[in-house]
Amino acid sequence: MTQRQSRPRNPASWHPAAPGREGLWIFTRIRDFVDEIANTSPARLALSAFGTVCLIFTFLLSLPISSATGMATPIHQALFTAVSAVCVTGLTVVSTAVHWSFFGQLVILIGIFVGGLGTLTLASLLALMVSKKLGVRGKLIAQEAMNNAGRLGEVGTLLRIVITTSVVIEGVLALALVPRFLTLGEPFWQAVWHGVFYAISSFNNAGFTPHSDGIVPYESDPWILIPLMLGVFLGSLGFPVVMVLQQNGLNWKKWNLHTKLTIQVSFILLAAGTVLWALMEWDNVRTIAHMDLGDKITHSLFASVMTRSGGFNLVEQNHMESTTMLLTDALMFAGGGSASTAGGIKVTTIAVMFLAIVAEARGDSDVKVYGRTIPQGTMRVAISVIVAGATLVSVSAFLLLQISGASLDRVLFETISAFATVGLSTSLSAELPPSGVYVLTALMFAGRVGTVTLAAGLALRQRSQLYHYPEERPIIG
Repeated sequence: MTQRQSRPRNPASWHPAAPGREGLWIFTRIRDFVDEIANTSPARLALSAFGTVCLIFTFLLSLPISSATGMATPIHQALFTAVSAVCVTGLTVVSTAVHWSFFGQLVILIGIFVGGLGTLTLASLLALMVSKKLGVRGKLIAQEAMNNAGRLGEVGTLLRIVITTSVVIEGVLALALVPRFLTLGEPFWQAVWHGVFYAISSFNNAGFTPHSDGIVPYESDPWILIPLMLGVFLGSLGFPVVMVLQQNGLNWKKWNLHTKLTIQVSFILLAAGTVLWALMEWDNVRTIAHMDLGDKITHSLFASVMTRSGGFNLVEQNHMESTTMLLTDALMFAGGGSASTAGGIKVTTIAVMFLAIVAEARGDSDVKVYGRTIPQGTMRVAISVIVAGATLVSVSAFLLLQISGASLDRVLFETISAFATVGLSTSLSAELPPSGVYVLTALMFAGRVGTVTLAAGLALRQRSQLYHYPEERPIIG
């Protein structure tokens, strides 16, 4: 038996690692890996970035220092809360005010701020921080997320504008809320903490509250309710719309089509939701029947704003009429604006599909609005987003029905709230076993990153074809 001789290494291809160089080598490999993903599959980078952030916050919330009792939080509760915060949902399985310590609440608040920036923004920031550059395809994805709000070379500037805009708006909201908490008798630092918490939570459409009984004690306080409604509504419009408003003010003629559709449909849904919610709950003794006219209108307007992604509530969701719950399901599924802190299938998706139906009814070959023609590819993306959203909700509702045994209206309400990252709840989340908690966790993550990444990815996914098959139209309807 012959002994195998080792072949000498090629000195040109191998060098001993210099002391202190191991860390640099690892960073270089990570940088190359992130750069490759950013240029070849930005959608995968977005999913990876968001998933990594969720795991980091899960680890932080599972630490004993994060709980008020000083004991480690079970992994399914820590994961659910972390995903709910980063995905700006607001659903909880434990009380935010009671279960978590100040450190835990701070972790949740940071998670809300980071998650509110959006999946594509986080992915672009990760690529910029690690590799110091974005490839052409990575820039296209980031630019698509901002609705082409600038030239390709200005993506870094756009990302800075997004972060600056978030901080400024949240700062203004905090300045409006802190004095009110002070006048209500809270100590200075507690008032500051509550003001900052509600400012970040409202603008990012998260719905987390640092009070054990939420905002119900302030149901007749306009100094609290109005800033919360303004924060949620501004956050639901989306960064592209906010940028256009910053540049052109209220000059309708200078708005792009995305801004016009987003604002118009948002106000239509806001008005319709307010009127319908009021009509359905007007005589409900368990909600607003005992209130005067002003409080009834306030509750109806507040519910309409929060239903589309805010997540704050003034009435118990289980006490609403069945018709109101169905209305809430529809508004939650609709959601807010694209590239916003809101969830749902987005209002522009609804606008595009409605315009396509009108064009088909009229016999028009093109879908036109405000002197513009909507491309066929945009309508295919809208259909994909709606079908993907409906499929996620249906599958999750089926699983939760099997796991929980709860009624269909509660299960459907909870699943749509999770998918649309709203945060309104019938308390089903807190009643579920760990298996049900994991289903809702996956649904929140998919609802936050799935439709957004799908829309951005499909918008840039064009494959050239060298031939076409003969056309044949099946019978529809």
